[in-house]
Amino acid sequence: MAVSVIEQFPIGTYLPVGQDLMFVVSNQTAVANETRVKFCVDIHIAKTIPNPSSTNDLVGTFKTTPNNAGVGMFNIRNVLENYVKADNKAANDSHYKTTTTTDDTPHPLHLIDKYSLNKELVRLVVCVFYVEYLDTDATSSTFNQVAPAAGTEVNSALFAIFNGYLKYSDVLVGASGFNGFGYDMTRFVMENSTSKFLTNAPSTQYANYDDYGTLALIPFTKVQRIKLSYYDSSDSLLSSEIVTLNAANGAFTTYGNSSTKEVLYFGCFPANLRGWSSTFNGGSVAPFIVGGYIEAQAFKTTPSLTAVSEIVRINVNCADTLGYEPIRLCWLNQWGAWDYYTFTQKSTRTISTQGSTYTQLQGTWNESLYQVSGYKGGKKSFRVNATESISMNTDFVTENENVMFEELINSPEVYQLEGFQADAANSILNQYVKPVRVKTSSFTRKTIGNDKLIQYTFEVEKTKTLRTQSI
Repeated sequence: MAVSVIEQFPIGTYLPVGQDLMFVVSNQTAVANETRVKFCVDIHIAKTIPNPSSTNDLVGTFKTTPNNAGVGMFNIRNVLENYVKADNKAANDSHYKTTTTTDDTPHPLHLIDKYSLNKELVRLVVCVFYVEYLDTDATSSTFNQVAPAAGTEVNSALFAIFNGYLKYSDVLVGASGFNGFGYDMTRFVMENSTSKFLTNAPSTQYANYDDYGTLALIPFTKVQRIKLSYYDSSDSLLSSEIVTLNAANGAFTTYGNSSTKEVLYFGCFPANLRGWSSTFNGGSVAPFIVGGYIEAQAFKTTPSLTAVSEIVRINVNCADTLGYEPIRLCWLNQWGAWDYYTFTQKSTRTISTQGSTYTQLQGTWNESLYQVSGYKGGKKSFRVNATESISMNTDFVTENENVMFEELINSPEVYQLEGFQADAANSILNQYVKPVRVKTSSFTRKTIGNDKLIQYTFEVEKTKTLRTQSI
């Protein structure tokens, strides 16, 4: 029996699971000559490179009948999207304030020193396609099923799937001969000075001196270090330092063979650097960085020092003189990584309560004598549950932030992120990341032409209800 042919496939090595992941398979010999032909696919998913000859990483077998063109079509999105999800915790062997992350001392991802591998964001996939059909037994008049038909197997390429999605405005491209289609992730694979980090946020961002945050990147084989440069408010270079990709810094020494190495997180916001960097905390940087900025850029060092990413600039906000409380949100962006924004203008907090009541007897009806107490009687609250909502305003922003804010109201995971604190030894660190729900249900994109000055208001609700005493 002839080997099956993969006629169409998703293009690229990195595939966001939130898209149609189509494979088209043919086997003209089987379709033309056999009975009850079915196309089958075995899907192998693992953190390490899957072995298509083993069942150790086999997650399922799926079948379809030939369509009118005699081919089998598979959309495996609904299967693959169950095996990737957002990273909320840092990977083991990363660090928080120089303390190593382990199963016993977990740390929120947003607080990391230097690097962290991904834990759940990426998985590696190989698909095995083949046909099955009914074959005639020479000693019987019945049909006997043969599955799979020997010699019909064909393997897909190795893919790295990650917890991203495509928008309807994202342009799909086809491979040569139109036998592949999908979204081209090349601009996120770090190979030159225009390569991007995994975000749609502008390359110039803003943060307070106490703010945490990370950048996510696909290091591929090129990234070997990230350079941090510190500038004051007059654009004068204060100092710089190199953060090498190695296991001691929470990354890896050798790239490949594991999905955890396909995407890295890098903590480069002011609070992350305050936790470990003697250069950032030194007298030549810390006193002058407020009002200045941080630049981060990835480089390869062999055979020569070459930039392999864009420059991300983080402006460090000056202290607010009006007394507004800063509110920092982080949310899951389109590419499965995290975006951040600090709302520095007026914010208001509203507490709403909901409880149950009962009517209490005034006197003592179950004692030897009847007595009346002033605190007894009338309608009482049995329990009161409180929910806090926060309305917050951006500063004046540019049109470059529009896409980022659109993803904020569409994101399934949004958190309020607290700033740098003096933690006690062995702190559980539950005080940093607080889940919220965005109550703002619509977003009108503003432009300079229409609105001149651009400012947005968002409202969020803390999702954890404050339970008070029960009576």
